Amino acid sequence: MENQVTLVQKTVVLTAEGRREEQETVAIEVPYKVALNDREIGASMVLETGLEEFGAGFLFGQGYITAPGQVREVLVCPEGRISVYADVDEADEPKEIIITSGCGGTGKISREMLEGAFDPLQECTLPFDEIQDFVRQSLHYSPLGGQTHCVHGCGFWSEGRLQAFYEDVGRHNAVDKVIGAILLGKFSARGAIYTTGRLTSDMVLKCARIGIPIILSRTSPSSLGLAIARRAGVTLAAYARPRRLNIFHAPERILV
Repeated sequence: MENQVTLVQKTVVLTAEGRREEQETVAIEVPYKVALNDREIGASMVLETGLEEFGAGFLFGQGYITAPGQVREVLVCPEGRISVYADVDEADEPKEIIITSGCGGTGKISREMLEGAFDPLQECTLPFDEIQDFVRQSLHYSPLGGQTHCVHGCGFWSEGRLQAFYEDVGRHNAVDKVIGAILLGKFSARGAIYTTGRLTSDMVLKCARIGIPIILSRTSPSSLGLAIARRAGVTLAAYARPRRLNIFHAPERILV
């Protein structure tokens, strides 16, 4: 049975013409703890969809899981715990975490993820008409964004089709779910990711570290997000619409 992700709330609308009652759809955010091999690592408020993917992606951002194939099993407890079991070297000391520009501290990455050289990307090129289809399908994939005006979406495109689309109350969480899907072997990083959120340093960094070569956003990048894209060599594009794309770095991967 799927988790309930919205509720209906009665509201009072005041306008110059007077007062009326309306019903609004509200996204439900729930606290979940994430554990690695039965050791609690952290917690986040999430939308109760794609929780297995979120658990794996969250641990990637914290620097504990580094590559596909390491995760053996993910168990989701309805009481609010995601237990990830993975073949990784567990450090005795917690990872040093940097709090980034995520609202409410939701953007957290390990210092070791920020520093050091980047591994080669999973190279690919995409025709602009495929990018148009990708953006169009992502924007219309789920009515939840339009109903609640409270969630971010994140999709992944490869092999000529939309492989996955995840939503969450936090833009970082939605990206983590896509990264988690890659870690769980649902598709490879050889493609393009699209997010409705802005491309700050941690957003770009996590995508680059997993090897995604093309990063797209409905909104804009920050200066440090752009600097990381240049360091990693990824294609970074913003203001993505079905008929428009503003490429900030490495336009050669988008074929016209």
